[in-house]
Amino acid sequence: MRRVTFSRNYTISLSRTCQCYCKYCAFATHQAHVHPPEEVERMLDEAVRRRAKELLFLTGEKPEVNPVVKEQLRSWGHEDFTSYVVWACERALERGILPHTNIGAIGEEDLARLREVTASQGLMLESASERLMETVHAGSPTKHPAHRLKTIEAAGRLKIPFTTGILVGIGETPGERTASLEAIAALQRKYGHIQEVIIQNFVPHPRYYGQEPADIAAEASDRRWKESGTVVDLDSGIESEAAQGDPASDGPERDRMGRPTIPLPDWACPVSIEDLKDLIRQTAELMPDVGVQVPPNLSDWWADLVEAGATDLGGLSANGDHISPEHPFPSPHQVRKELQPLGYALTERLCVYPQYMNADWMEQGVLDVIKLKYWSFIPRLGSGRVSEESFDPGVAVEAIAKGREGEELTEDELTALFSETRPEVVEEMRVAADALRAELAGETATFVVNRNINFTNICTVGCAFCGFGQGRRSPDAYESTEEEFIGRVEEAIEFGATELCMQGGIHPELDLESYGRWLKLAKRVAPDIHLHAYSPMEINHMCETSGLPPAEVFEYLIDCGLGSTPGTAAEVLDDGVRQRISPNKLPVDRWVEIIEASHRAGLKSTSTVMFGHIEEPRELARHMKVIRDLQARTGGITEFVPLSFIPFN
Repeated sequence: MRRVTFSRNYTISLSRTCQCYCKYCAFATHQAHVHPPEEVERMLDEAVRRRAKELLFLTGEKPEVNPVVKEQLRSWGHEDFTSYVVWACERALERGILPHTNIGAIGEEDLARLREVTASQGLMLESASERLMETVHAGSPTKHPAHRLKTIEAAGRLKIPFTTGILVGIGETPGERTASLEAIAALQRKYGHIQEVIIQNFVPHPRYYGQEPADIAAEASDRRWKESGTVVDLDSGIESEAAQGDPASDGPERDRMGRPTIPLPDWACPVSIEDLKDLIRQTAELMPDVGVQVPPNLSDWWADLVEAGATDLGGLSANGDHISPEHPFPSPHQVRKELQPLGYALTERLCVYPQYMNADWMEQGVLDVIKLKYWSFIPRLGSGRVSEESFDPGVAVEAIAKGREGEELTEDELTALFSETRPEVVEEMRVAADALRAELAGETATFVVNRNINFTNICTVGCAFCGFGQGRRSPDAYESTEEEFIGRVEEAIEFGATELCMQGGIHPELDLESYGRWLKLAKRVAPDIHLHAYSPMEINHMCETSGLPPAEVFEYLIDCGLGSTPGTAAEVLDDGVRQRISPNKLPVDRWVEIIEASHRAGLKSTSTVMFGHIEEPRELARHMKVIRDLQARTGGITEFVPLSFIPFN
């Protein structure tokens, strides 16, 4: 199943005042329009309630050319409009929302000011055709391709993650569309800052004289999301089914989704789905490392465009599309339902793509917000303890093909895969793994009704990452009594459990017989229950207190009722990592010896890894090689459990 991404955003049209006279635009006004600070603060609070991660700031082109707007900005303490946008972005960051600005063709100095407070920026090229300056862009100086390409190039020099795109259907020719994509691709080759290209089809709009497009967009969005069977609990952000609503019936003739159907103006040109598919293919060929976005609110056949190669649906804004206000976005809930039968999964992203989430491309203050609130979106190259390894670009691609055929990968090949950040290669890796999974395991997901029983949390090991183990004198330390243990087993049976997972801390006073007693007690209460118990650390403790080798310890535990062994306490099976995060844990060879002994005794085990802390890609590769080699020798591993490190308790 392939992935399609989207961003959960909220839109604020900070000012609609614009110096341009684009014939297709229903957003801009030539009157003074700018939201005051208190209104911006209110909208930002609403964005927080909507669980938005991205705040899209839209504006007209150069609003401050209007003297009323300029005077209003000065009364709020801002010498220019960019200063006000910076202020609004700072307020968004304070709330933990990432700003993405799209405020027109601005200069390098303004781009640099915004870079300090934004996660990403954007500007639609629209078209590289100068001919359109005489038609649809007449009277719109900043729509000249030279101006817009200058802004996009300046963003590249400043290393700003950038979104751009083309507007299709405003009178351009097929050749001019291709030339526009080639102009974007040339800048991408030079600077590498284009994270996605939007292929946007033009739709005509009615004029909204005396109306606020943002209000129309919000109303249309509420109506659409209800019609699609979705409501969002603003306190939880959870989508659920809703009753059907009635589409608006006033105004222009509308389609089945309640959107206005307006004839194309004479300066426009028709656009077919095949035209858009061809542009998606061209974009992918010209810029294979760039996301291709299609707006899902501007056509009924956006899913066909996904099948043609589009990788992203942009921001599915809960308060609508302010540029095309009567064309609301479908909800994530609706998009998932439409994509699933086609074999696609919807995946959330941030407004900045993963490969740019580092100090080279972002200001530290913005990066800190991502690290604090959205750390799970950050790709990890390593801990920074050692220099990053580099590989030929073809190594990972060849390793994917090799692994897809079931061939054994070398440590270098595994390291290259763990080091990979190119989105298209990561997706190729995921698709290959998913296909192999389907062949080996089918489409059935299994589970067990289980209860975990931790009979003590007293532990002498002292792992740096642990939120479980306690010293004997800790007020949070506990030891279960037999009565408490029996009660938990009985409760597990009452709730339908077929398995007990029993583990504890490394208690200095527990010996082999103590561990055997817990097993016997569980079997006495529930003779048919499966007992999955005792980590390699606990087995090692039993060996040390009894003087017996692992094989004899397992023989004794099986007689007491043990059914299988958890392959926990693995963390990362590299002794260098283990010495840093848990120096009292078993060395790798001893961990392997104990798990292998359990397999030789006829017990199956799981296997685990705890990733996302200080380990490097090569250390993860070594871990996987240890697990793979062990499985090749014994065949005793039933499952692999990747456990992401949680940096807080």
